[in-house]
Amino acid sequence: MEREFIQELNDRFQGKSLAETFDLLIQLDLGRLAFSTSFGQEDQVITDLIFKNNYPIEVFTLDTGRLFEETYEVYHRTVKKYNKKITPYFPDTKKVEALLSNKGPFSFYDSVENRKECCGIRKIDPLQRALSNVDVWITGLRGGQSYFRKDFDLFQYDTSFGLIKFNPLVRWTLEEVETYLEENSVPQNSLHKKNFPSIGCQPCTRALEEGEDIRSGRWWWENSKKECGLHQ
Repeated sequence: MEREFIQELNDRFQGKSLAETFDLLIQLDLGRLAFSTSFGQEDQVITDLIFKNNYPIEVFTLDTGRLFEETYEVYHRTVKKYNKKITPYFPDTKKVEALLSNKGPFSFYDSVENRKECCGIRKIDPLQRALSNVDVWITGLRGGQSYFRKDFDLFQYDTSFGLIKFNPLVRWTLEEVETYLEENSVPQNSLHKKNFPSIGCQPCTRALEEGEDIRSGRWWWENSKKECGLHQ
């Protein structure tokens, strides 16, 4: 049933503009809507659209405790510009304390398993809480961000969280994103101008070197798939 309904949604939304997709999404009344932002360029496009149109969509973020200062700066500027609330979700204190007590602050450099453990505690667990009563999870995913994401659809069923995932920018190019941000004077993370196209936790993100793909700066010491587990 989910597969047929998802296909119906993709067919119905095909060819519509960004604003039209959000207007139709609200009209369909699919339940509680929530958007997760990490304050990247794509996320800032969606935040701008939601806040300017007063859509009934909760905007939340995952504060892992290891974010860049520049990320907090754009968080602050965004809240000030739109005078809207962005709900933060933090990791469980006891789990973080146990992780650092047992393995130290940089265990994620030692193995893929350790890195996934850290991502699980700091990102996956808080996301599960954030999505616990959500019916449609809106993301800033773009097909051009990685090989893994290139075949994503506008709508998908997320089996990990048991809900519909809506990716309104999945077919956008980076140039379209940047143009939107400039034309609408949307706050941006200053690290983007320092060759950080994809920004996560500070210890796990570096600037790109010449010729590298957009996700190479994330978990650069690994040869594994460049995902943390949020988007399976």
